Amino acid sequence: MKNQPPPSGLTIGLELLIDDNWTPEQAWAVVELLDDLRERIWNHYQIPIQEYLREERGVIHAQQEDLSNWSDFDF
Repeated sequence: MKNQPPPSGLTIGLELLIDDNWTPEQAWAVVELLDDLRERIWNHYQIPIQEYLREERGVIHAQQEDLSNWSDFDF
């Protein structure tokens, strides 16, 4: 199986090794644990996360607008 980069995009840090010998039941238990953790984090930090994402998207949108203005110049 090919290693896929994590959704975070981080390529450095601690390597997370997943045991090739897990049973499907063990793998599913981990998925359920992660889902539960995600839900608990979201329930606790929903508003700050939404504000953070709104700010990040605003920065990205502003950067894209700045780049689009370059098309007005002739080089």
